[in-house]
Amino acid sequence: MSPKSTHPQSPNSPLVARRALRDGVYDAILEKLLDGSTPPGSSLGIDSLARELGVSPTPVREALVQMEHTGLVNRVALKGYKVAPPLSPEQVTELFDARIMLELGAVERALAHADDLVPELRAAHARHVLAAHRVRKLRGGDATATDNSDLREYFAADWAFHLLIIQAAQNRFMAAMAESLSAHVHRMRQTVDHGTFDIDQAIAEHTAILAAFESGDPEAPARAMRTHLEGVERRSLDDA
Repeated sequence: MSPKSTHPQSPNSPLVARRALRDGVYDAILEKLLDGSTPPGSSLGIDSLARELGVSPTPVREALVQMEHTGLVNRVALKGYKVAPPLSPEQVTELFDARIMLELGAVERALAHADDLVPELRAAHARHVLAAHRVRKLRGGDATATDNSDLREYFAADWAFHLLIIQAAQNRFMAAMAESLSAHVHRMRQTVDHGTFDIDQAIAEHTAILAAFESGDPEAPARAMRTHLEGVERRSLDDA
């Protein structure tokens, strides 16, 4: 009997195409969780989602199983899937405990690559500031946003800033941990009161983190990151 081939899958193989489809469906469902159209407790029917997305039920089922592992959705016996309830205050505290441990460790390791990191961090911060400006413009005064695309852009820019620092640590396992935590950060943001924001505080704290890396003080970035994460945790608990 000839041994099984150990060659990697071709980019055009059915397995790769199926994974790409599942990932695309996952992203589409995640978008629904973040745009306010499916609040906590909402039912997620596999067949109805498949029709809406123009796919078969299989990738929808696979995406929902993946989401169940992250805690974004819950499976209810004989009833299918529902959007998970909001994080409890205890869960929010645990989430930020994990973020502090991970991100302070990443900051410490990223310092060795600060010369390469700082220019990228400046660019990421500029994108975050622009996204914040868009939110203020669309939601300031009597303005009313027609959807939540501005919020999604803002939150994506916020996370991208943090992710750059984690990636600069050059540790694949830390990067995997960040990917896992990002789903829970998304889940926490499902319950953000769309009438109130901590934009000004978050932008100021990111500015302080960037300045700390630029300063050359090896202890300043960790202090600035801890101040930021503790501030976001406090504000999140106050909103809850």
